[in-house]
Amino acid sequence: MRIGLLSFEYPPETGFGGIGTYTRTQARALAALGHEVHVLAGATAPRPLARRLEEGVEIWRFRGGPRRWAAALGRLRLFWTRNRLENGLDMARALARLLDRHPLDVVEVPECGAEGLRLARLLPGRIVVRFHSPAELILPFYDVPPLDRRLCSWLERRALRSGAAFTAASEFLAREARVRLGVPAPIEAIPNGIELAASAGEASFDLRARLGLGPATPVVLFAGRIERRKGADVAAAVAARLLPRRALACVFVGDDLFGWLERELAPPLAAAGGPGSFHPLGRLPLAEARAALAQADVVLVPSRWENCPYVVLEAMAAGRAIVASDGSGLPELIEPGRTGLLAPVGDATAHAGAVERLLDDREFAQRLGAAARARVERELSAETIARRSLEVYRRVVAAADVRAGAR
Repeated sequence: MRIGLLSFEYPPETGFGGIGTYTRTQARALAALGHEVHVLAGATAPRPLARRLEEGVEIWRFRGGPRRWAAALGRLRLFWTRNRLENGLDMARALARLLDRHPLDVVEVPECGAEGLRLARLLPGRIVVRFHSPAELILPFYDVPPLDRRLCSWLERRALRSGAAFTAASEFLAREARVRLGVPAPIEAIPNGIELAASAGEASFDLRARLGLGPATPVVLFAGRIERRKGADVAAAVAARLLPRRALACVFVGDDLFGWLERELAPPLAAAGGPGSFHPLGRLPLAEARAALAQADVVLVPSRWENCPYVVLEAMAAGRAIVASDGSGLPELIEPGRTGLLAPVGDATAHAGAVERLLDDREFAQRLGAAARARVERELSAETIARRSLEVYRRVVAAADVRAGAR
């Protein structure tokens, strides 16, 4: 099958988050299963459509030039709306050129980014829309002008019209899309997949050596963008409870895009005193971030809203003990007391208590990590998820072929 995956986010140039990680993982798994895979991704600066072959996947990057209306939207602080408009227009232009060279049987696009805004006319009946993090659901966690929120959400809803089929990475988000976004079509829940083999970059990264820690010092790690949606403030409150009385290292990995950690969260932790230590590492390359997760004793995921986050999948694949919030899509990955521990959303005291339980009972923590790894191997490997997605792709292609034959 000739499959296209459209995503502005795609490592390394535009690998900003989970959508990019999913697209890369999905593309490589589909190629390994013998399919012709083309990824259409964005770029950080204007460039014509350019191709690169990477591990059996054809990667095409494109970004259009400056637009007058884009500058005007920026002056009005409509940054998310500008991003969706530019993204939707660029993807339509680039896909039209790509299809001239390589006819595709089916194309998958994320709903977040409005990549599908103008694709219906290019591949009618052959677009699969995958829900990741709709703006309408996540923007309340950010300081975004109300008009920007409404316009951005409207553009993403318009882009949904291109979909012939819909998937979501969790049952939670499938329900949210039906109820809160009013999507009338069936939405099939297919989790994100994870590559199980470690890369050379992971094998060469030594977290304890980087931080100057002894082998016996426990490491509690938070990995994610430093923002409210990811619960960075809850993680900082957990660290504030633990550092004054336990000899451990609290490590934060992730972009501090708005300076929140540096400005507000970190100073009290740096001055906390006691036997513990605080280590803000900022954003790390993907291989190093995965290695850091694999070397942590406890991975802390106190998010307020998640779909099927890679930080949890990567921690599970590494066999780590996980403490996560009990809301949104997280309980679908973590079975309390079997593959991790859950705590009420926003409750730093409960999260800290769960972390201490795992630090005090290492055998229990190891059992949780082993069960988490077993579940990933059984249900969430990249190839397992790619095969489930292929069932959707084949149904879409078959229906489109029937319609074409009837004309």
